[in-house]
Amino acid sequence: MIKPSLTIVILCTLLVNSLHTQAQQRFFAEKSFVSFFSDGIVEDITAKNEKVTSIFDVVGGDIAYLMSMKDFQFDKPLMQTHFNEKYAETEKFPKASFQGKISDFSLTASGKQQVRAVGKLTIHGISQNIDTPGTIEVNGNRVSLKSKFIVKLADYNIKIPQIVWQNIAQQVEVTVDFVYRPL
Repeated sequence: MIKPSLTIVILCTLLVNSLHTQAQQRFFAEKSFVSFFSDGIVEDITAKNEKVTSIFDVVGGDIAYLMSMKDFQFDKPLMQTHFNEKYAETEKFPKASFQGKISDFSLTASGKQQVRAVGKLTIHGISQNIDTPGTIEVNGNRVSLKSKFIVKLADYNIKIPQIVWQNIAQQVEVTVDFVYRPL
């Protein structure tokens, strides 16, 4: 198993190597927002993380983002504690990431564009291939990317204790919303 710090170094190296194009072709997330929603039988759970790092090569379509799982904020402090200690196990698996490509995107097109993100999503130390729809909108020198997709907790070996199975859904809806500026 690769250690989390080594994973970060590898991800950064892959980003630098894959983004060897000119600077104006690379964009960095100026504003980032990743949230998840769990539609539980007893109680809904929502958390958001606004400290996500992302880079996007608009010519090659390469995209990557990295986030600290501890940066997810919950309405209730006890939910945050349980998330970090029992489910996400953030001491053992501190980071989540995505690395892939955006297809069907044109920097010169106006308005919202329907795109697809295809790549590897890594959560809880497990990487899975994902293919998810989204939208991109170019507004001057800003690029906005939005997507919603479902993550099945079992796919990432996140276990829900039987005692709280009614509180936590077996899958969560993830929302990604980034606003990029030129790097």
